Amino acid sequence: MLPRVILHNAVSLDGRIDGFPIDLFQYYELVATWKEDATLAGSDTFLKAASEAPAEDENAVLPPKIDPGDSRALLVIPDSRGRIRIWHYLRSLPYWRDVVALCSKSTPQEYLHYLEERHIDYIVAGRDHVDLRAALEELHSRYGVKVVRVDAGGTLNGQLLRQGLVSEVSLLIYPSLVGGDKQGSIFRDPDRLAEGTGQEGVISLKLMQMERLKGDVIWLRYGVS
Repeated sequence: MLPRVILHNAVSLDGRIDGFPIDLFQYYELVATWKEDATLAGSDTFLKAASEAPAEDENAVLPPKIDPGDSRALLVIPDSRGRIRIWHYLRSLPYWRDVVALCSKSTPQEYLHYLEERHIDYIVAGRDHVDLRAALEELHSRYGVKVVRVDAGGTLNGQLLRQGLVSEVSLLIYPSLVGGDKQGSIFRDPDRLAEGTGQEGVISLKLMQMERLKGDVIWLRYGVS
């Protein structure tokens, strides 16, 4: 069974995902709307944060203390190339109850051994890259995950949308015009760009909710057809 998957992002009025101030309290206050069981985040976000992480100590290889009553979400990160090496730091943060790595059959054995030594759960799904559909199904089967909120940029969002795995798109539109020639998008789809500008493959959305929030921010929620 596939969990319900929600993309939640903030954009400027001209479609930028960076370069403008965001009310983080407002942004994450809305996250409680979905009562997520897991947060699916892109690996690039945490690679950028690697410099902030303290070095490992002897506690990094100790089994985590499991609290059956802990209702916080799992942090799930696709990392088939084995680049994330700050799991000890992520595990210490108060936002998640534990962490899970998504790997593939091409993931180096050395990295899987690294995860096992640190008692970090991982799911192997896919050959060369993480099979997101299979990984989501395994999250439901193994951990009972029913709702996944995606906290990522355009690459992971685009993969999930193109594979038909997204149930809802949530957008906070900020009253800001950033400008610039190079724009980050909440939905990157290189294959789509290669096909040209035709209408084939366009993903249709249905507006479910529109709300004006503090600071003239507009909150849009769309169902994915």
